[in-house]
Amino acid sequence: MQRTHLPETGFKSKGPAKHLVHDSPYFKIISFNFEAGQELPVHSHDVEGQLSITVLEGEGEFLGAEDTTHPAQAGDIAVAEIAEPHGVRASTRMRVLVTIAPPI
Repeated sequence: MQRTHLPETGFKSKGPAKHLVHDSPYFKIISFNFEAGQELPVHSHDVEGQLSITVLEGEGEFLGAEDTTHPAQAGDIAVAEIAEPHGVRASTRMRVLVTIAPPI
């Protein structure tokens, strides 16, 4: 077993702070720190697999296809196919953890 502590990557004024937490042939974990108003724009990947977006702290929205949004707050988890449009927008300072399997 490997134990990892999430780094204190801080926040950036020009886009979300991003840190690769884990990368293996099986899955990837990335942490993002967003200031209020920052976002990971809606996008998708032309591969098979799934991803999860876990809100660790703060509030915002999960973004989807055709301008759909879902409220997101600490403790919420969104799960989607990697090929499904997805994104995140912060309304307060927000920390999220994204898991992608298999890694892309």
